[in-house]
Amino acid sequence: MALGAGKDELMSPMLRSLGLMALGILLLTANDAVSKYLVHHYPIGQVVGLRQAGTLLVLVPYVIFFSQWSLLRVIDLRGQLLRGTLFIAGSVLIVWSFSELPLATAITMLYMSPIFMVILSVPLLGERISRQRWIAVIGGFIGVLIIMRPGGSTFQWALMLPLLAAMINALRDVVTRRLARTETSISILFWSNIILMTGGFLTLPMGWAPVRLHDAFWFLAAGIFNGTAHFCIIEALRTGEASALAPVRYTALLWAALLGFLIWGEVPELWLLAGAAVIVGSSLYMIRAERRA
Repeated sequence: MALGAGKDELMSPMLRSLGLMALGILLLTANDAVSKYLVHHYPIGQVVGLRQAGTLLVLVPYVIFFSQWSLLRVIDLRGQLLRGTLFIAGSVLIVWSFSELPLATAITMLYMSPIFMVILSVPLLGERISRQRWIAVIGGFIGVLIIMRPGGSTFQWALMLPLLAAMINALRDVVTRRLARTETSISILFWSNIILMTGGFLTLPMGWAPVRLHDAFWFLAAGIFNGTAHFCIIEALRTGEASALAPVRYTALLWAALLGFLIWGEVPELWLLAGAAVIVGSSLYMIRAERRA
């Protein structure tokens, strides 16, 4: 009986982590869907700036009630600025892609980020790429080719937007790994949000559209979704194994397809489903192989 209780105690933190990760991914996808709606009515810079301002409504209370201001101390200023700049570039490309592509298509292409991170880890982190990683990299690019079908009559240049964003996000994640040696998680999250918000507000002179009352609610909702999602994911990674939680991230593809269909009537093409299966399968193969190793 004691043995059974011990197993329950060991399993509960992992189940909690899986639940938090699933909730975080759902909220991130909801944030993407709201951003897609807003970018059809407002400039990209305005969407990014006001959305991140809404995220502060989650970040600031968290620091006040559950953390402490001293944890926001910046040690590596250059690293924080570099990550924030990459965050701006990636966010602009992502929101731009939402205005040009179906939600599920854009999010599927963004999942090339782990593949790009493997490639970038060689020159930037000095890591060696195993045979399993090379197989995953090749598989990921085959999946992209299936979706993009370059040279075909249905090829869209807009598909390059989320692909480039995935590459920038991978570089941002590599910078984050180095930055985490000196900065706390809340510091990285808080200051990247401030930099991204500032970048969005700098586009104000280029002309922002007046915010309609009901859209103010959606800007606020996007910010809250975004901030809460990141905290759920950080907390999930704090108590659960990253390799075990990684597959849960791909539930975003299901949520994106569902929200895209319910809101915009978007039906994923067979080519997208096939390419997504190859990209996800390649990533999961790499995760499983490295977990065994």
